[in-house]
Amino acid sequence: MNEYYVDLHIHIGRTEAGQAVKISAANDLTFYNIAKEASVRKGIEMVGIIDCQSPGVQAEIDFYLERGDMRELPGGGIQYHDTTVVLGSEIEVRDPGMKAAHLLAYLPTLGAMREFTEWMKKSMKNVGLSSQRIYVPSRVLQEEVVGRGGILIPAHIFTPHKSVYGSASTRMTDLLDLEQVAAVELGLSADSKMAGLISELDRYTYVTNSDAHSLAKIGREYNRIAMKEPSFTELVKALGCADGREVTANFGLNPRLGKYHRTYCGLCESILDESETTVERCLYCGSTKIVRGVMDRIIAIADRDEPFVPKDRPPYYYQVPLEFIPGLGPKKFDQLLERFGTEMNILHRASREQLAETVGEEIAEYIVQAREGTLTLHVGGGGRYGKVGKLE
Repeated sequence: MNEYYVDLHIHIGRTEAGQAVKISAANDLTFYNIAKEASVRKGIEMVGIIDCQSPGVQAEIDFYLERGDMRELPGGGIQYHDTTVVLGSEIEVRDPGMKAAHLLAYLPTLGAMREFTEWMKKSMKNVGLSSQRIYVPSRVLQEEVVGRGGILIPAHIFTPHKSVYGSASTRMTDLLDLEQVAAVELGLSADSKMAGLISELDRYTYVTNSDAHSLAKIGREYNRIAMKEPSFTELVKALGCADGREVTANFGLNPRLGKYHRTYCGLCESILDESETTVERCLYCGSTKIVRGVMDRIIAIADRDEPFVPKDRPPYYYQVPLEFIPGLGPKKFDQLLERFGTEMNILHRASREQLAETVGEEIAEYIVQAREGTLTLHVGGGGRYGKVGKLE
């Protein structure tokens, strides 16, 4: 059994022909560029591209398959050099009496994804765009995904905008068949301990993914997964903890760095970090124009006073992405890549001495403290990311 780094939530900005896919994502986020970035610079062996329902994206996949730059794996997925692309789709649902939530559907083959696209066209206004609303009940969508050999994972489950717990409901069972959920994605503002306050989640494998809207953001959160090979079939087994396959570690932002960690006042722009309970008004100006933070939302809907973390739950490591490191600009970052090859090597394998030789003592100390989880962090909220504090 081998261990692989995996990021299962990456968007496509535009196709190479210029067709918009994810409006808010970078234009150079194409299918090919994502695979290349993951393989060459990031050192990530499996990525999930979640806009593969787009016919324009499928045409590009065909092109690279026919040219021989990529190949479909017998176990499912598209291989490019050392990286496997899992074909996915992020879909918005809104059941009666609930607000919107985003779900991630993954399918084993390009043929299965094409059939899924044809089915969705009947209930979606523009299947070529990312994260579009589908006008069928969530359970119907779930049955279609699972019935085609796919898996379904609720996306960023606690964020205040378009998630199962953050906006749709207080319990996932109101929306989905719990037996047919393969895993849950925690999102950038939550960790395993926070999720442990909700008993409904005890049974599930947690995944931590980047939700990347630019090439640089790929791998800002990721997983380490034990599999025989990076393929769709092996991924499914790992999420189900079957035959020795499993997620062995989650690497995610410290929730304090997440942009929706604490409740935020839209009027006076304060982050309400002092309160350990939910609030209806700003503690500073009294305004009701607040964006409910992930931590506060979890406290409000929790059915436990203390988090429960099962013994077989993999460790959750607070990973500060290199882009958050003060003083690490493009030039020094390129020096690190030139010496160590990939970001995963910089984050996990380079020694403090090697880092200092390359970019100096201060940046090396930041990277080592980030690795050890000892950096000082300033909390994020209201759509603004937290920040790394100065070295002490």
